[in-house]
Amino acid sequence: MSALHRFSRTELLIGPDGLDRLKNATVAIFGLGGVGSYAAEALCRAGVGRLVIVDFDDICLTNVNRQLHAMDGTVGKAKTVAMAERMRLINPAAEIVPYREFYAAERSAELLSNSYDYVVDAIDHFTSKIHLIKSCRERNIPIVSSMGAAMKLDPTLVRVGDISETTRCRMARSVRKLLRKAGIEHGVKVVYSLEEFREPPKDAGCKGNCICPNKDDQAFSCEHRRVILGSISFIPSLFGLTMAGVVVNDLLAAGKRSPSR
Repeated sequence: MSALHRFSRTELLIGPDGLDRLKNATVAIFGLGGVGSYAAEALCRAGVGRLVIVDFDDICLTNVNRQLHAMDGTVGKAKTVAMAERMRLINPAAEIVPYREFYAAERSAELLSNSYDYVVDAIDHFTSKIHLIKSCRERNIPIVSSMGAAMKLDPTLVRVGDISETTRCRMARSVRKLLRKAGIEHGVKVVYSLEEFREPPKDAGCKGNCICPNKDDQAFSCEHRRVILGSISFIPSLFGLTMAGVVVNDLLAAGKRSPSR
């Protein structure tokens, strides 16, 4: 019997070949908010050997209710730095590659790589999200994309499906329209909710009283956003964990069909 190790329980479930498949995989997570932070940590705890994490933002006090890295002692810290520190403690053998960047068309060539086995899209900026999905399709990189996790409370209504199959989700409806303009009507796996959208209060939260630590240095502080949406601890995290599950299962299935790239 082999010696126990930090992924022994995972190995009991997926076997040594599955564990090797995850160890040799590269996954990139774009966006480290309430969805992306949980996806990144779940993939790290699953044993993925190389993880690229991309986010431009610093941790704000208002992130504490839903973002894994947000707590006393990390407010004001770059999200990529805080998550990289956590992930290296979880698995010191993993290669964690942080980019403190805002994903946009002009940075796509540097931030996207054909070496990625999978991409997790946890971006909430529409232009960046559409460009990332389109670029992954063009490069033949598998991607799973998060739709709207804000203003939701019912965890039993979270679903995985093709973008063409989504219903009720306002963000998915907008993404579908934008993707159609880019010539993409299906073939994009997404996590979404069937729960009806709740309209936020008109004088919502921090829009007029932003306390983001780097608000003067960023183009997308709360004061620049059209609306601030409410959130809860368990819906964004469930989205992120579900996305990690999609990635792991797809990587294991791909490993059974053909050797790793």
